[in-house]
Amino acid sequence: MNIHSLIQLLVVLEECRKPEGVVFELEQVIRSYGFHYYGLLRHFKPTEDPISLMFAGHWPEKWPQIYLSKKYVLSDPTVRYLAYAQRPFRWKDSLAAFRKDPHHRRMEQMMADAHSHGLKDGYIFPIQGRNGILGNMSVGGPQVDLSPVEISLFDAVARKAFWRLLDLKGEAQSLEEVSGIDTRLTRREMEILQYLAEGMTSVEIGKRLKISNHTVDWYMNGLQDKLKAKNRQHAVAVAFRHGLIT
Repeated sequence: MNIHSLIQLLVVLEECRKPEGVVFELEQVIRSYGFHYYGLLRHFKPTEDPISLMFAGHWPEKWPQIYLSKKYVLSDPTVRYLAYAQRPFRWKDSLAAFRKDPHHRRMEQMMADAHSHGLKDGYIFPIQGRNGILGNMSVGGPQVDLSPVEISLFDAVARKAFWRLLDLKGEAQSLEEVSGIDTRLTRREMEILQYLAEGMTSVEIGKRLKISNHTVDWYMNGLQDKLKAKNRQHAVAVAFRHGLIT
């Protein structure tokens, strides 16, 4: 495996003039590293069909149909972990992160099913935008151990391929636009947001402010609406981005 192929790919992708060229060059390097399967797609909600949001990809025969028919998207630990991830992660690490989750057994079943179809291990590279996660690139198949440098380069390749495909399809500008948010927060909302950024739970924040955790949750729902955030972590990220908290 040669990291120079990843570095060269970053240059080649910029020079591609057609989406097909981007996909071809990307697949060549992914396969050269021993990954049999991959997917480059926009971020999706549990109610959406991930296949329809895929720019490019190759998966084991019948796996997409099985994934959809068994509704694995609702319990896929890699998809759930994307809501928290700020950097690349390994598939098995996402499962370990939810070991105390009440749906952990369902997650294990999904991963075992994937393993039986040849998806034994892999990596996911989140693609972030101004308003949170925009998509990801997943590579997998047989177990392949990437070095930290290779992970960083694959991460850069994922972002470059994602945005290059959007550019060539004329869809990049719509994703780059900053959605309007309401930054007029009350003193109480600012307090809760600051404590949330410090890693405190609703119960801990409630005790600090001498209000119930349900009241904290009520404030958080209002904050997410004002900041147009998908979840609490996203609300904190948006607040940092707009200088509301430091």
